[in-house]
Amino acid sequence: MTSLFEPLELGRYTLANRVTMAALTRQRAGRSGIPMDLHAEYYAQRASAGLVVTEGTFLAVTNRAFPGQAGVETPEQQEGWSRVVRAVHDRGGVLFMQLMHGGRMSHRDLLEGHRPEAPSALASGTQVHTFEAKVNAEEPRELGIEEMPRVVEQFRAAARRAIDAGVDGVEIHGANGYLLHEFLAPSSNRRIDDFGGCPENRRRLPEMVIRAVAEEIGADRVGVRLSPEHNIQGVVETDREETHRTYMGLVESVGDLGLAYVSLLHKDATASDLIADLSRAIRANGKTRVILNTGFATVTDKAEAVGLLESGRGDAVAVGREFIANPDLVRRWREGIALNIPDPATFYAPGARGYTDYPFAGG
Repeated sequence: MTSLFEPLELGRYTLANRVTMAALTRQRAGRSGIPMDLHAEYYAQRASAGLVVTEGTFLAVTNRAFPGQAGVETPEQQEGWSRVVRAVHDRGGVLFMQLMHGGRMSHRDLLEGHRPEAPSALASGTQVHTFEAKVNAEEPRELGIEEMPRVVEQFRAAARRAIDAGVDGVEIHGANGYLLHEFLAPSSNRRIDDFGGCPENRRRLPEMVIRAVAEEIGADRVGVRLSPEHNIQGVVETDREETHRTYMGLVESVGDLGLAYVSLLHKDATASDLIADLSRAIRANGKTRVILNTGFATVTDKAEAVGLLESGRGDAVAVGREFIANPDLVRRWREGIALNIPDPATFYAPGARGYTDYPFAGG
């Protein structure tokens, strides 16, 4: 049986283990979106994960999703990420940047006065955090069909800037209710043009983005994050046949690329027929790996991580909250060392407290 602590060939890299750090929203980049030395220390502390995935990083300020989100739009932001990369590489880590368009999960206070954009002019029915308060997510404007190339170009250009900053690869965020996920789901995509109305059309923009990014930086440096049937932030997928067609169609349509990995989030990852089918389809090219995760704002403990790997549906596991409080989580799990307990009150607060001050075992 494959162990969590065995190496894994993933794209052009050899990961030291199969415990990967999921993208975690931490909101430490202020209004500027520039990663600072604090970010470099935080990610370097966690470099013993087989793969470290950064927080969701905005492509342009007009698609920022939350206050304090880091970006990769400007030279200053790119240079900030270069400092992060150097720190992670100095510790022997592999770092992918999650590229994220917030879609309708935003507010014009975050977007320098711009209105959020989405597949359809439908509000999420949820709330978002601005720099000033927690407010209702506003109704977005519907993207024009002529704007789709611009969205694709934003992802492509961001991927190039990330690679130029030195990151090892990128993870395209197609999950958790943000723009690309909004296109995939009929509950948030009511279009009747070439980008909506049926599974084949709803997956068109995500496929265009994936192909453009793979062409720009090499498919073996590209991962994709998907969360089918997650029903989060107003993006609801309850028609199982429709959802199956949508996601199977998407992963099969990009199977020829040989992506580094697809990361699948599903609450029943070891039991869902959809995840079983997706896993087989993703791996069919003999190159692309599957990373599994079962929670969003829930804790993946060691027993669950072992179970995910033993299910045979994934090649590695994505772990979130346990990495917040345990920068040396891999060692603690391997050696049976007790874990630090995370403090939720500091998850999204500025500064080092609850960010870089959790102790290492024996420290």
